[in-house]
Amino acid sequence: MWATLMREFSDSPAQSRVVRFLLENGFGVSAEGKITCNGIEIPATHIARAIGIDRRVVDATARRITSMGETGDIFARMRATPDLSEVAGYLNLTVITIIPTDAQQKGIVGAAVRVLSRHDLAIRQIFVTDPYFAEEPRLVIILDEALPTGVLEELRALPQVKQLII
Repeated sequence: MWATLMREFSDSPAQSRVVRFLLENGFGVSAEGKITCNGIEIPATHIARAIGIDRRVVDATARRITSMGETGDIFARMRATPDLSEVAGYLNLTVITIIPTDAQQKGIVGAAVRVLSRHDLAIRQIFVTDPYFAEEPRLVIILDEALPTGVLEELRALPQVKQLII
């Protein structure tokens, strides 16, 4: 689906950058062609400044998205969720970041969760960056507690794990 969407914008590298930015951040596009975050409008100038392009490209991309039927419907329903990894230290949470050997491989999340569940660890949040949009896709797991002995070694030993960051 995402690859198809990006192909639709392949005629305009600048608009492709806007679409990628919107998807990476969970930003939507209202029926009126305005960029939104959970229903709150974000000025096109702010988006343009963030990705280093002209505001008119952002506006044109949003208008184009609204005219694309199912694609417009997808963007109308996009929602952003909080990323607790940036504030984990303040909340006494543990963050585990897994860089997979192959992000397209199935079972990465399941393998990591099985290791954590064997140690009866409570998962507060888990998210995966989409391999279509992220240069280095990753699995981020946020736990309520510190890691007991042996968990890191078990996670590192998983065949799907290229790198583990704590």
